[in-house]
Amino acid sequence: MRERSGRQCAGPILRFGGLFLRSSQDIEETLSTHGDAVWRACVMRCAHVEDAQDVLQETFLKYAQHDRPFNDDEHVKAWLLRVAINGCIDRERRASAHESSLDARREAGFDVAAEDESGVVREVLGAMHGLGDPPRTAVYLALYEGYTAPEIAHMLDVPVNTVYSWISRGRKTLQEVLA
Repeated sequence: MRERSGRQCAGPILRFGGLFLRSSQDIEETLSTHGDAVWRACVMRCAHVEDAQDVLQETFLKYAQHDRPFNDDEHVKAWLLRVAINGCIDRERRASAHESSLDARREAGFDVAAEDESGVVREVLGAMHGLGDPPRTAVYLALYEGYTAPEIAHMLDVPVNTVYSWISRGRKTLQEVLA
């Protein structure tokens, strides 16, 4: 296993009865290393900041209870992002069962950048949310997290050419909306 910040990626895994838990040091270092990236993915994918906060907490709770070792630091990051994106999708599905329109839900109050005086952050976030999924997730992973199309294809379990199409379509739409 490759090391991250001078320590083993997998960290010690403690067992309490049938429950496995990673050490608090491992969880804290992983949160410090990947917390911002997971948070950005949650904010980009969830309709409300409160949902993004909940998904972030749930993601790291799942990490704390995950009993299998990771290959390296990139494997940890990819796993965390996949769990977070799936958590956002699950919340969206549950919410859509109770509401008639996801678009109305998004327009109703996504206010991550309320303190942004110029409105640029709000405009970019609005454009990203306007993409819809699947292009939004692929574009986010490519543009903000720096993953390549083959890496995204592996994370999302789709063909590489599909990812290239999503990224191309998403970039074109963003350029039109933000122009």
